[in-house]
Amino acid sequence: MNRRVPLFALVAASGISSAGLAMTLIAIPWFVLETTGSGTKTGAVAAAETLGLLMSAALGGPVVDRLGPRRVSIGADLVTAAAVGLIPLAHATVGLPLPVLLGLTFVMGIARGPADTAKQVVLADVIARAGVPVERGTSMAEGAARIGRMTGAPLAGVLITAIGPVHVLFADAGALLVSASLVLCLLPATRAAANPDDGGYLAKLKEGLRYVRGDNLLRAMIGMLMLTNGIDYGLSGVLYPAYGTQVLHSSTLIGVMITAVGAGALFGTIVYGWIGHRFSRWTTYLAAFAVVGAPRFAVLALEPSPVWLVPALALCGIGSGMLNPILLPVIYQRVPEHLRGRVLSLVVAGALAAMPVGTLLAGMLLDSVGLTGVLLVFGAVYLVVTSFPLVFGVWRELDAQPARASG
Repeated sequence: MNRRVPLFALVAASGISSAGLAMTLIAIPWFVLETTGSGTKTGAVAAAETLGLLMSAALGGPVVDRLGPRRVSIGADLVTAAAVGLIPLAHATVGLPLPVLLGLTFVMGIARGPADTAKQVVLADVIARAGVPVERGTSMAEGAARIGRMTGAPLAGVLITAIGPVHVLFADAGALLVSASLVLCLLPATRAAANPDDGGYLAKLKEGLRYVRGDNLLRAMIGMLMLTNGIDYGLSGVLYPAYGTQVLHSSTLIGVMITAVGAGALFGTIVYGWIGHRFSRWTTYLAAFAVVGAPRFAVLALEPSPVWLVPALALCGIGSGMLNPILLPVIYQRVPEHLRGRVLSLVVAGALAAMPVGTLLAGMLLDSVGLTGVLLVFGAVYLVVTSFPLVFGVWRELDAQPARASG
């Protein structure tokens, strides 16, 4: 049991930090709107955090590899907690002009990327230490993060009503401090992986890029994640709100829809963690995308009553919950330990890169072809993209065990 304590601690830290960040994503915009009344300023604050996240996701990998994932996870959570806590503290004391608020949210984004990457890197070590199947360990961490996101947002809404957004931000900072404390106290201290390359930061960054360019499956994974995440972000950021106003005429039902997808994804994560290691990753990956991909857009385009729509979306969500627990073990097996921070950062950066494009494209198509039209277009593109693992042989390497992963 003692061997599993670090895994349980990391899973708990992932869930708690995800809940805190989900609360922050609600509380900060609410705080800005309440104090300024400006939608433009609210959008600028959100954009600053997103810009920081994108930059750190692309460039933070060498830091994780150089300092070690445990140390970076603790430090990044502490930096994020400080940035979040300074917002209400400055507002209550010396004042909080917009440039300062933008700077603090940018720092939050900068810290989030290394924090997430570091937890994914150290997860491989604690799974091996615990002696559980890697699919089960990654599913535990993914499930905890999903639970954190699902509970954090509604909890933020309740707390904002009860104590106001300023005090909620203190609670958010507290959640991140708890996450850092769990990793500090319950994960064993480890050295950064030995790296044969003694070059500086840019040399290490280039080494990670070279590794990704030389691995056909990793490049295929990043390309597919870029396309599907761009479409998904356009759906959640533009098409769901449009569906609520044009079809359902209810913001409450949109919340129910999103919760149903999240609940289905959590169920899929749990099921995969329980029995996923018994099945082919390639087959499961195809099945997961077949469930969560084009059918979701087809269901929405048919405009069924909520009685049928909500459970149908929950079923589609099941596939979504299996994807990360499939891909993370593949990265652990293919990538040498001293490169995992850099490679995982590049994977995350690729997954994030097309999200702004997805929202922009969704908005343009919504204006030109209407809601049903854009749902059908996005669904058709999703169907083509998610057929790649069936068409291209490189995806069969999901089930391979490359020798060079030993690093």
